[in-house]
Amino acid sequence: MRAGLEAIVGSAALDERPVRDLWPLAIMDERAGKSAPRVVVARPAGREQVSAILRWAAANAVTVTPLGGATGVCGALGPEQGELVIDLGAFDRILEVDETNLICTCESAVNGLALEQHLNDRGLTLGHYPSSLAGTTVGGLCATRSSGQESSRYGSIEDMVLGLAVVLPDGTFAAPRPGPRSAVGPALHELWLGSEGALGIILGAVLKVHRLPETVIGRGYGFADLKSGLECMRAIMQSGIRPLLMRLYDPEDAAFNGYDLPLGSSVLVVATAGHESIASAEAAEVRKLAGHATDLGEEPWERWKRHRFDLSAERLKKMLEPPCSYLDVIELAAPWTVLPQLHARVKAAIAVGGVALCHFSHAYEQGCCAYFSFAGAGDTEEEARSAYNRAWEGAMTSALELGATISHHHGTGQVRARWVADEMGGWMRVWRSVKEAIDPAGIMNPHAVGGGR
Repeated sequence: MRAGLEAIVGSAALDERPVRDLWPLAIMDERAGKSAPRVVVARPAGREQVSAILRWAAANAVTVTPLGGATGVCGALGPEQGELVIDLGAFDRILEVDETNLICTCESAVNGLALEQHLNDRGLTLGHYPSSLAGTTVGGLCATRSSGQESSRYGSIEDMVLGLAVVLPDGTFAAPRPGPRSAVGPALHELWLGSEGALGIILGAVLKVHRLPETVIGRGYGFADLKSGLECMRAIMQSGIRPLLMRLYDPEDAAFNGYDLPLGSSVLVVATAGHESIASAEAAEVRKLAGHATDLGEEPWERWKRHRFDLSAERLKKMLEPPCSYLDVIELAAPWTVLPQLHARVKAAIAVGGVALCHFSHAYEQGCCAYFSFAGAGDTEEEARSAYNRAWEGAMTSALELGATISHHHGTGQVRARWVADEMGGWMRVWRSVKEAIDPAGIMNPHAVGGGR
């Protein structure tokens, strides 16, 4: 393998090492002594080298997985021995920020936090804030169909991408198409949003950006129960307000976060933004919609800001260091009418033998994301693994039975592979047809979107 690749990128751009994302089950496996295999990693320096590598891989039936920030948590990045990883780290330039048309053009390995800081210095924002922002890349955000903490105002990654630069598995280059919108056929670049590396290599993106808001007003409200908090969220979203942030903690999560409220209470943190007069008017309307809720002042908002990026890669690994422990998060989404039952069923499924928390965020007029966290420990590594798998089984089964989506913004990878076809139904045939047409040699990431080996 190395000889063919050396002819393309040179020996200095090749190495061998284990490559994995942050899937907790893989971290647990390594803790138990099952190490990830070493694979060949190539670091192309330009588009022509990427095209040449993919043509070589197709000719030699070598499986290829693109590597960005490796901060995914679903096992989409999990190459096996004999496979190839393409490290896109050299594609890290912000090419242009057009402050008149509010467009940013950048390469796929641009770090998410660095991009946001670059925009902030110009009074702009992408508005995309996943909790893992510091470790992300633009290409990875696109490949996982990511969403961020401020999505209720700015949208998710699909609302921000105007176009993509992509190398297809046969080496063909597809450049971003023009215009803020086009009716010249379907927006085909959207196939790559959530494709998890199954359709080729994303080299760059044209992104919609926004001016930073003049004012942000944030407060917290305590509700007597979860249902009242969810009704308030629904009322806010359906009133025409687009909050910068809206996050509702269920009673257990509220207690975990240190809120001293009556038993069974939920806490809603909400922020409005924009010109001072608009942000203030929307904040006043939120106060009315909160009804009899307890006004907790600005402290919950300030607390959230201090801790918004606490779930880092380093912290996740550290939390899984104790032998026989398990920990993960599961983000589902459903219409407002389904959320209470979804919350009850999933909490019951993942809480057995451990801790289960939930907050609601990423709200829409039609529904919301329910973000569950669970943790526990077994007497042995095998017991921990079994408890972890049972939690996922219960959560996925509950979501499918209730008509919820099994993933709101983390993607599928290995952890959800079993259930992807169940959710997609007839659309799974469409996806497989697209995959087979674009990647007839079948060389691209086999862990993507329900794919199996």
